Amino acid sequence: MSFWSRHQVLEKNSIILIVCIILVIAVGGIVEIAPLFYLKSTIEKVEGMRPYTPLELAGRNVYVREGCYLCHTQMVRPLRDEVERYGHYSLAAESMYDHPHQWGSKRTGPDLARVGGKYSDEWHVAHLIKPQNVVPQSVMPGYKFLAETPVDPANVAGHLRTSRVVGVPYTDDQIANAVADLKAQADPDNGDVDALTKRYPKAVARNFDGKPGLPTEMDALVAYLQMLGTLVDFKLYNDKANLR
Repeated sequence: MSFWSRHQVLEKNSIILIVCIILVIAVGGIVEIAPLFYLKSTIEKVEGMRPYTPLELAGRNVYVREGCYLCHTQMVRPLRDEVERYGHYSLAAESMYDHPHQWGSKRTGPDLARVGGKYSDEWHVAHLIKPQNVVPQSVMPGYKFLAETPVDPANVAGHLRTSRVVGVPYTDDQIANAVADLKAQADPDNGDVDALTKRYPKAVARNFDGKPGLPTEMDALVAYLQMLGTLVDFKLYNDKANLR
């Protein structure tokens, strides 16, 4: 019996066809899903990576909520034009604490994977309030309301606790001090910055939005943006990839 003759069995018998479709989908699903159970062993550990501080995490939540990922990626591809413009290509470990990750493929605006430290806090605040004031050709909408919306401290510890459920290694100490760390990072004069940096190495503490009072969503978002791409020392990886 030829192949085409055998294939007619599927064409003429819907039950057998359905069973075969289910089997193919099941095999494909297993091939895609099974490796995820061993994900920790497939991601190279990178020195410097740490969970987000409470303020950075609050800023990331704002970033996701406002759909910033629809126009900005956080993925520098390993192509010469990309690394020359944005810096070292993205490492998987940089997104190991992201749920969900913000890699993406749509770039109406520039990639933000290495934006930390590239501009001042004042630039970011002005850009978020009215982007056209600093980038005249920008089509980005303004987010003035972020500077007028305080971060709710009551939700901060819950965000860390929820992140721990999905695998982010927040400690009991970090969760217990979430509110204190949030306030200390946004207002170093009224918080224990040493304790903050001990729990979160390389955390930068300052008044990001330039206004006194409780941390705002503007503080949080700017803190998140200023952290992106600053945790990993890429000199070692530049040497390996000859990207100097």
